[in-house]
Amino acid sequence: MSFETISLVTDSRGIATLTLDRPEKHNSLSAQMIEDLTAATRRIAADDSVRVVVLTGAGASFCAGGDLGWMREQFQADRETRMTEARKLAMMLKGLNELPKPLIGRVQGQAFGGGVGMMSVCDTVVAVDTAKFGLTEVRLGLIPATISPYVLARMGEGKARRVFMSARLFGSEEAKDLDLVSKVVSETDLDQTIEREIKPYLGAAPAAVAASKVLARTLGPDITDEVIEDTIRRLADTWETPEAQEGISAFFEKRKPGWVVA
Repeated sequence: MSFETISLVTDSRGIATLTLDRPEKHNSLSAQMIEDLTAATRRIAADDSVRVVVLTGAGASFCAGGDLGWMREQFQADRETRMTEARKLAMMLKGLNELPKPLIGRVQGQAFGGGVGMMSVCDTVVAVDTAKFGLTEVRLGLIPATISPYVLARMGEGKARRVFMSARLFGSEEAKDLDLVSKVVSETDLDQTIEREIKPYLGAAPAAVAASKVLARTLGPDITDEVIEDTIRRLADTWETPEAQEGISAFFEKRKPGWVVA
């Protein structure tokens, strides 16, 4: 099985590298990429030879959020279609979050919106010191709904509220302070640091690692199907507001929305 928008390579040690592979689009999330990530996650989960997974992005960025074409389709869609597409994204994140393997995020460049969501389902994240992060949905009159259970589980409510609804961009050191990033390194040290994160798992019992991850998730915030459906409904509600219509129209028309104060 081949993928259109990602690559999946596993080495002889059982290290699977899952790469978002739309570098010309800064690995923005399209419908096809969501589908490919969902399929790849299922494949990895079922492959007993995989010991560790590294999630990364090709080119200059990790993931710059939603693809413009996908966003335009959502803008023009009806409520049911929007909820269906949001549910696909939610199920992709759920699959990554519940992956029975250690998931290490390798982050460079931009990580916005859905990119922050994918970072939040990683067990550890190593980011370069020049990376930029942001939950930018409110600039469009939308809310970071689908990714919110994982962002809140990662940061905690107090820290999440510092960046959750302002849309401001922040750097790697603040991302580390927010518990979104585990380690901040220079670009030249990135791969070496990732290798150091991988190494301990090669001496650990795979089934015990998987069971420990389930235990940690069980004792952490309860991200149920009901919680996920509630975020999807809230997003659909927001899409129908005058603010969302104005914000997204302004975005595609390359102008400032009416609420911007100089």
